[in-house]
Amino acid sequence: MIRKSIIFSAVLAASLLFSCKDDNTTEAPIETEEITFTKEGEATLLKANGDTIQKIDIEIADNSYERQTGLMYRESMKDDQGMLFIYDDEAPRAFYMKNTYIALDIIYFASDSTAVSFQKNAQPLDETSLPSEKPAQFILEINAGLADDWNIEVGDKIDFAQID
Repeated sequence: MIRKSIIFSAVLAASLLFSCKDDNTTEAPIETEEITFTKEGEATLLKANGDTIQKIDIEIADNSYERQTGLMYRESMKDDQGMLFIYDDEAPRAFYMKNTYIALDIIYFASDSTAVSFQKNAQPLDETSLPSEKPAQFILEINAGLADDWNIEVGDKIDFAQID
């Protein structure tokens, strides 16, 4: 019995000795590429009467992967930029801010390009559901505060074009 205890203790000590990390070694940090804005189109926000509110450059999220990823992992976005999510049909939509580092205004547009609801000042990394109040087909994300600064209201419109 004592012999088994000695052998067990020796095996345990050896495994601890060989499993310890050498504190004198340094691991190289993992470097990741910053995700940068890629202009894929242009959008014009319009008052209900047709007056131009603002023109911005947009990235377009029109497939499942792009819509799921959105603006995740971005460190910043210029005020004249945004991301437009395009769906095949109009339906109730909900977004959240998982892995999104910048505060955003989210504007939901119906299939006729009319603004139907807003989620203003969506907070970074918050996974709370941010639903549209009515069915939407197009969703525009811009920096937080711009919807108020530009006086965008329900009933205003968006016109957009993809560039080649």
